[in-house]
Amino acid sequence: MKILKTKESIKSLISGEYIIGSENTGSHACYMIYGVIKPKDKPRLIKPGKGHEEIVLILKGLVKVEDKILESGDSFHIVEEESCFIENVSDTEVVYLISGGHSARGHHS
Repeated sequence: MKILKTKESIKSLISGEYIIGSENTGSHACYMIYGVIKPKDKPRLIKPGKGHEEIVLILKGLVKVEDKILESGDSFHIVEEESCFIENVSDTEVVYLISGGHSARGHHS
């Protein structure tokens, strides 16, 4: 087991994403992305890419994903070349977590 000091890495993140991946873990099996979208930031593209799948969990705030509004505690699953934008539709910051890994037919399997 490897303990990751993630709290220290993300505490200065104002907007954008911090990736917890192979550089932190030494493994290519999975990754996690911590993201922040400030009010009035441009919508953020979500696209796992070939051989990957992601679950996106909204931790704080309201986002628009396609024609749906998601709030804290809502999540969605997206696969490979599918893509969408998440947009902050509130006047407070949005915080989200992406958990990703390789799909069954992924290029690393």
